[in-house]
Formats: sequence, structure tokens, C-alpha cells
Amino acid sequence: MPTLAKDKMRDYRARLKAQGLRPVQIWLPDTRTPQFIAEARRQSELASRNRTLETETAAFIDAVVDWDDMQ
Repeated sequence: MPTLAKDKMRDYRARLKAQGLRPVQIWLPDTRTPQFIAEARRQSELASRNRTLETETAAFIDAVVDWDDMQ
């Protein structure tokens, strides 16, 4: 009798659990929805018109990123 998908998944999860792992579920915004796309576009347009924000954002990135580690 062929192994059912649910049995394979049960065994797979058991192996991961035996390795000390646990499942985690994360919910993220659906970037494919028209609402998300419109809001991203709106925020992008606002940011592109605000040079102060651009300067502050660049300064923040420079402050928190260790560029030597990026290589």
C-alpha cells in the first residue's frame, strides 16, 4: 500500500522534532493584493518627496550596518 501524504508529513515532523526543532507559523502581508500594492505605492511616493526622510533613513542605515561584515 502506498504511503499517504499525511503519513509522510507526520514522519517528517517527527524527524524534525527528534532533532530538537519545533514548527513556527508566521503570518505576513500578502504582497500580491491590490490593497498592499496601493499602500506600498502610496508610501513610496510620500518617501520620494521627502528629502529629510531620505537623509534620516540613510543615516540610520549607516549607523546600524557594519559594512565590513557585508563582504
